[in-house]
This record gives sequence, structure tokens and C-alpha cells, in this order.
Amino acid sequence: MRTLTFNREGTTLTAELREGSGPPVVIVPGVMSDAYTWRPVANALNLANPVIVLNRRGRLPSGPTGQGYSVRTEIDDLHHILNTLEEDVHLFGWSYGGLIALETATERRNLHSVIAYEPVSSPFGSNALEPLRLALGRGDLDSAVEVVKRVMAGYSAEYMAALRADPIWPVLRPLVHPLVDELAAINDHVAALSRYREITAPITLMLGERNEEKPPYGIAFNVFSRALPDAQIVRMANQGHLAHSEAPAVLAEHLTQAVLKHNESQHSS
Repeated sequence: MRTLTFNREGTTLTAELREGSGPPVVIVPGVMSDAYTWRPVANALNLANPVIVLNRRGRLPSGPTGQGYSVRTEIDDLHHILNTLEEDVHLFGWSYGGLIALETATERRNLHSVIAYEPVSSPFGSNALEPLRLALGRGDLDSAVEVVKRVMAGYSAEYMAALRADPIWPVLRPLVHPLVDELAAINDHVAALSRYREITAPITLMLGERNEEKPPYGIAFNVFSRALPDAQIVRMANQGHLAHSEAPAVLAEHLTQAVLKHNESQHSS
């Protein structure tokens, strides 16, 4: 992996690149994740394509979320990166990254495909905002991660005990810093659902089978599947919202197949 650096209006944006040939696969992570946490998926993709995993704002070495941060900020960041690449790409987003990818796709025509794994939209996680602010105000990153996983995502105490003992815990702690801004942005944003049928690229929506019809992620997913009736739905057996960390090879295989279906597609403006 090597680092790519972009600059938009004075803010540094970075990404990790796995070299290859053909249309790039651009991965837009959601909250509590970055390019590092998506390396296992990027490395497991059975594709010749280059793979570019973004470090969105708030993830070092990218710059901070900044004043006036919103979903529009993320959309414009993604447009800037895609314009700089000057290539048609396969665009993949997970969770908040799925929302960003789909919103961006309504404004572009040079995408080979769009793939979203359990995208989220407003209302989402607003009950976690105040306890998050309090925990971060105390500088208590451990409690902040607990709020994210238990209050927002609904994971059990047993799951949290195992997570605290996992090597990923110290990786998650700094990723909580931008989350208040991100959750506020999601809940302030009105998704352009009525425009989703205007997306010209083929769309795949991925759902962890364990989340189907369940809050918060399965219910959030339904909003997008209703807005995209022609999208291909991929249900990942025995998976939930965190396949990128719990089963990266499984997620990589599903993503590989979705990309291969459309690797020769042309969706140019």
C-alpha cells in the first residue's frame, strides 16, 4: 500500500492505494473505520484492479472535519478525489460511506458500478450524540467507544467485553473523535432518495443476513432498497454490519463478484 494525497480548499485528504490495472475500486469507509481497518478487505480482493481506500476527514493523516462539516462536505471531497483520478471507477461505500457514495453517484455519470453495504441515513444514532459529547468532553475514549457500540449499534455487554480484549480496541479509540460531527451530519442531511433512480451505473446493495429487518442497520437498509428497486441485493450469510473486521475474506469475495460483473461496463458522461 502507498499513500495518495489530495488537497481540497486547504484540507488534506489521503487514501491508501493497492496498485493494479484497470478501473480503480474506490472504498469509502463509514464511521469508526479508516483505510487501515479496511486493509484486510482491500488485500483480499481477488481483482487486478487498483484499490483505493479513503481516509475521510477526521482520520489521520487526513485533515479534521472542520467548521461547517456536513454530508455535503463529504460528497464534495469524494467528487474532488474522483475528478483528480480522471478515471471511471467502481465506487463502494460502507454504512455512512454508503450514503456518501450513493449521494455522490446521483451527481456523476462516470461510474462503472456503485456498491453500498448497509448504508445509513437520517434518523440514525441521534440517541448517542449527547452521551458521546459527554464522554469526549471528559477525554474518555473508552466510554465513547462503548456508547457507539452499545447505544448506537445495540451490541451486547458480552460483545463489548470481547471487543475490549481484542487488538482492534486501541485502533478504535482515536476513530471516535470525529463521530459527533459525523452523526450530526447524518441526522441533518436529507438523502436525495427520489434521485436515486437517476443513477446510471448498476447498483448492488449488500446486507448482512443477521441484520435483515432488524434495527438499526436492517431498518436503515430498507430505506435504500425501496428507493432502488432495480438494485441487486446481496445477502451475506452469517454476517452483520462489521464483515470488514469480522470476516474480511467473505466481504472481499462478495465485493470481488460485484465488481467483476461490471468491470467491462462503460458509464461515461
